[in-house]
Amino acid sequence: MLSLPSTSSSISKKKYDVFLSFRGEDTRKNFTDHLYDDLKRSGIVTFRDDPKLEAGEEIAPELFNAIQQSWCSVIVFSETYAFSGWCLEELAEIVKQKNDMGHKVFPIFYNVDPSDLRKQKERVEEAFAKHEERYKEDRDKIQSWRNALTQVANIKGWHLNNRHESKFIRDIVMKISAKLCQTYPVTHNDLVGISERLEDLYLKINIGEDDVCIIGICGMDGIGKTTLARVACDQCRIFLKIFHGECFNFFDVHEGSAIISHRLSHKKFLLVIDNVDNMQHLKCLVGRHDWFGLGSRIIVTTRDEHLLQCCQVDDVYMPITLNPKDALQLFNLKAFHSDMVPKDDFIELSKHVVNYAGGLPLALEVLGSFLCGRDATQWRSTIERLKRDSNKEILDKLRISFDGLEEREKNIFLDIACFFNKEEKGFVIKILDGCEFFSDIGIDVHIKKSLVKSITNICGCMTCYKKWEENLLEKNVLINLENVADCGRKRTSIIS
Repeated sequence: MLSLPSTSSSISKKKYDVFLSFRGEDTRKNFTDHLYDDLKRSGIVTFRDDPKLEAGEEIAPELFNAIQQSWCSVIVFSETYAFSGWCLEELAEIVKQKNDMGHKVFPIFYNVDPSDLRKQKERVEEAFAKHEERYKEDRDKIQSWRNALTQVANIKGWHLNNRHESKFIRDIVMKISAKLCQTYPVTHNDLVGISERLEDLYLKINIGEDDVCIIGICGMDGIGKTTLARVACDQCRIFLKIFHGECFNFFDVHEGSAIISHRLSHKKFLLVIDNVDNMQHLKCLVGRHDWFGLGSRIIVTTRDEHLLQCCQVDDVYMPITLNPKDALQLFNLKAFHSDMVPKDDFIELSKHVVNYAGGLPLALEVLGSFLCGRDATQWRSTIERLKRDSNKEILDKLRISFDGLEEREKNIFLDIACFFNKEEKGFVIKILDGCEFFSDIGIDVHIKKSLVKSITNICGCMTCYKKWEENLLEKNVLINLENVADCGRKRTSIIS
């Protein structure tokens, strides 16, 4: 299971993800070459030494630097690995980095028995006899090699065991990818509250498991769906080049779906489909689980929960708005380029703006950026203006959801926003049904599209209430609804 990225072993400062240690004579042109290519295709930055470096007697300094600049080492123990002083010198440095710096080590036992390495018998014993003869004056070197070999041979690794090498390599790359995903830290300083969201999302994604999983990220515009999917992509680097330089001209959607499903069914990858609002589009791209190779993960972001239900996703993650502490932190980063609020008037003014934004990341970022560098008087003016008119940039973003509604659903939304915010559901349904709005299904559409519980207090002015009341009277509905007149008088007095 993929866990929350750890910042303690920061891979962002490393030049390489993987350092490959191997005996060139044994595996350079076969197993290690294929492993190196698969690692590269998966987006894993891998160091493999140039064969020219082995021409010298002593290990090249750049190899030591490469080990130190790698997050982990993958050691291919082959039949004559221990015969190479060069390899053993690499191994000793790898173990030193492991013990001193937390460097990760993954051994591969390529047609060798790890017990022979641990006990240093058979061919390994023969190899060390030659080393001891050659380095008679440097027993400490030989002992460090022995210690390093014993320590790494005790690490649980991967055994070929007469398996097909291609599948063996794919399994190794998949597991290294999953391990790397656990270590990529979130480096974006302005992504406040992202760690908790990623942790919840990773529990659903389970990268590294041998199944196909389709996960939906659903919520209102501006809640951070795309940002969350993007960060997950950056950290879960298990991509394959699916069509590698090929270009296809599809006759129609059905032909395209057939080709995609055929070509993807044997490949493992991470696919993100962002901001989906059309069910047929999604079905053409993500038809069935068997369209994708085992281990694949598909993330779909959308405002519409019903769309995800119809496409039978495995699980849905619904981000919530930021808590007050994180909301204030994000706003401060945008308004003051700092986590801390300046003293004096800005403390209370910031609280007013954060309260208005309601924990919505989009609103916090837009308002914080707008107020950045402005004085307290201008802040107060902005706050007063927001009480009357919503910020255009925020409203334009949120309006996308509204514009996608049918006319009857738009009317339901406006009535709820203007008059029924936080009202009891049964009461709202009774009045809306009187307007022939079929509110049971209409309200469910709004909930599924993340509208009703998200965008509130758009208006609420007396003029809008009068228009709503006139609409009811024109349809001869108002006199037929029990106690609506009394409710109307009470609501009129409250609004006034």
